[in-house]
Amino acid sequence: MYKNYNMNQVILPMDLEMKLKETDIAFHIHHLVESIPTEAFAPFYKATGCPSYHPKMMLKIILCGYTQSVFSGRRIEDLTKDSVRMMWLTQGYEPSYRTINRFRIHPQMQELLKQCFVQFRCQLIEEKCIDQQAIFIDGTKIEANANKFTFVWKKAILKYHASLIEKSNELYDQLVKEQIMPAIEKDNEEQLSIEELKEVASALQTVVDDYTEKLEASQDGSVRKELRKERKTPKQLLKQVNEWVSRKQKYQLDLQRMDTRNSYSKTDHDATFMRMKDDYMKNGQLKPGYNVQVATEGQYVLAYDVYPNPTDTKTLTPFLKEIQANYFDLPEHIVADAGYGSEPNYQYVMEDLKKKALITYGMYRKEQQRKYQKDPFKTSNWAYDATSDSYTCPNGKKLNYQYDSTRTDQNGFKRQFKIYECEDCSDCPLRAACTKAREGNNRKLAINTHWEEQKKMIQATLSEAKTADIYRKRKIDVEPVFGFLKANLGFTRFSVRGKSKVRNEIGLAFMATNLRKYTARG
Repeated sequence: MYKNYNMNQVILPMDLEMKLKETDIAFHIHHLVESIPTEAFAPFYKATGCPSYHPKMMLKIILCGYTQSVFSGRRIEDLTKDSVRMMWLTQGYEPSYRTINRFRIHPQMQELLKQCFVQFRCQLIEEKCIDQQAIFIDGTKIEANANKFTFVWKKAILKYHASLIEKSNELYDQLVKEQIMPAIEKDNEEQLSIEELKEVASALQTVVDDYTEKLEASQDGSVRKELRKERKTPKQLLKQVNEWVSRKQKYQLDLQRMDTRNSYSKTDHDATFMRMKDDYMKNGQLKPGYNVQVATEGQYVLAYDVYPNPTDTKTLTPFLKEIQANYFDLPEHIVADAGYGSEPNYQYVMEDLKKKALITYGMYRKEQQRKYQKDPFKTSNWAYDATSDSYTCPNGKKLNYQYDSTRTDQNGFKRQFKIYECEDCSDCPLRAACTKAREGNNRKLAINTHWEEQKKMIQATLSEAKTADIYRKRKIDVEPVFGFLKANLGFTRFSVRGKSKVRNEIGLAFMATNLRKYTARG
């Protein structure tokens, strides 16, 4: 006996909402988007032309597609035609893949996504899913939509540019000396600008034109041969100078694109070459990518941003400023791993923001080991006499204070050091193990007192039971988010190019992971 099955029987349309379970992810997507203030959708409104699809509907179907690990505009379009939850969210509309792709790279999409994250966090607070005691910050690198062989390196550009400057200066001096062209007033004494190189090319063009006129006026074969011979050198130089002009323009554009970076991709100019964890060839090959930073709590992404820096150290301060400006007020505890531990970061968090930094530094774990603490050659274990402001080395010699030193890094941050020097290192039996200074020079010690104070504060903070318990949660809070994103959702590579579009796409992917976790919580 079979259940009744007849393909020729007419079935009346049914409300698709009845086909979905009460806990279906489509309902969570619907309620989240509907909670966003109406003002956030105003920039998408057009008073003229064909009426557009409502931005709420567009955001819902894109989020729904991403939660199903569908990132292609064409595949999202297909889902609107055969997926029950998609058909309910669209209410029968079938936007094309072009419309979907245009919407997700819209300039106002970033603000809409920020509102989406803000509303999602409010929802988590109302349902007491997070306690707002701390945020956990970490970063991951995601490969850009660019060829791995389209690299442009800053060192190579500077090297070739320096060679161009040297050769162009030599040619200019030669032309002035031979009175082929008059001396020009340079904007920069070290190099010729593009306009000045064009003046050199104009002077050489005049010389070439003069020889050409003489060639046309002469009928004597031997004279014409001699004129051609004389014209050959200025003609070659003219070609060389024109090439220098185009190369100099290219180098300046390359350096402008790089800004503070060391590389960029010709395919995606905002992507930087960096080492990825997924190194299948095991050769440390650099790939174009982005450094994605997230702030989480309860394994939910509450804020995110995209940076070109291969390392995390320089991203913490701008990321915290971004969170404060666009997402929420910072909680009492800022938690991150040792990759963020640096003097400027500690200064910003503890002194400027007045927050507790639960951030270790590079040597934190090693300094806790007994072997390190008993090593007599580690300067942190040397005895310090505050009265005489001196240190005592393993051989019992005094290192007396000499002078203060200020060092400025490439970002303009200034560090203050106190320099100490040993009174006498000659004939020291421990010299080889203690210092690499040349014979005749005494051991010097540079102490950054501000950094040492910060390290002591971090050690004291992390030794407390409450803060130690919060810091231990870091690995089980922020790290799984990247697993959800890459392994579960399958988002391992961007499909768009340009930082603004990449920021939109990763925002959609993180919100998709949030919604999947929120739906699965039971």
